[in-house]
Amino acid sequence: MNLLASEWIKARSMRATWIVAVSAVVATVTVRLLGVSGLMPDWQTSLPVDFDPTGISFKGILVGQILLATLGSQTITNEYATGQIVTSLSITPRRTTLLASKLAITLLIATVTAVIAVACSFVATQAALGAAGLPQATLADPETVRAIACAVAYLVLTAVLGLGFGVITRSSSGTLAIIVTVALLFPALAPGLPGPLGHLAGTYWPTTAGQSSYAVVAASPFPPLFGLAIMAVFTLWTTLAARLVLKTRDA
Repeated sequence: MNLLASEWIKARSMRATWIVAVSAVVATVTVRLLGVSGLMPDWQTSLPVDFDPTGISFKGILVGQILLATLGSQTITNEYATGQIVTSLSITPRRTTLLASKLAITLLIATVTAVIAVACSFVATQAALGAAGLPQATLADPETVRAIACAVAYLVLTAVLGLGFGVITRSSSGTLAIIVTVALLFPALAPGLPGPLGHLAGTYWPTTAGQSSYAVVAASPFPPLFGLAIMAVFTLWTTLAARLVLKTRDA
């Protein structure tokens, strides 16, 4: 318990923690509203067959996930940057325990941030759709509630990925490079791979599969929760790899 309290004090005392958290919320909502406003004239003329008023609320997550991953990574990378990691490992020689405490704090901050970002994005988007006379999603629909929960879970998983890559790289910039590649570059390029390889990579890549979980109109060949499970397994593997690296590498 004392270790958790110590990690919480470290996290909350860093100005960057709150700057990144607020930026994640603002970016997620702003990017989505800008996208909606640009497409509204087309939608009012001819509504797409696959129009998904729930799923379109969360397009800003493509940007928000990068900031959530940064939020997770700085839990450990700031200590490597300042040399404080030596002190942390001296006080807590059981490295798995130290990683678990950082994971717990990351989950706490990321969950609060993700809930606010998703809720604000959903409410703002539905209000914009309603003002334009377009169909809206409703919380009375269980699928809408499921999509909202999956969107929150996806963002939290990206924060945990950030922590894992932060442990492995010891660098905020290194983590950012990996996250951008994993979450944005590879999904954009994967469909261009030849034959079935492109289909498999474009469909089952962890972040792509995870993003399909917060759509109501089917965007993938498998159930939404299966897509989130693929992302969760990838995050678990990354966390286990981070644990191995932390245990076997010198500070």
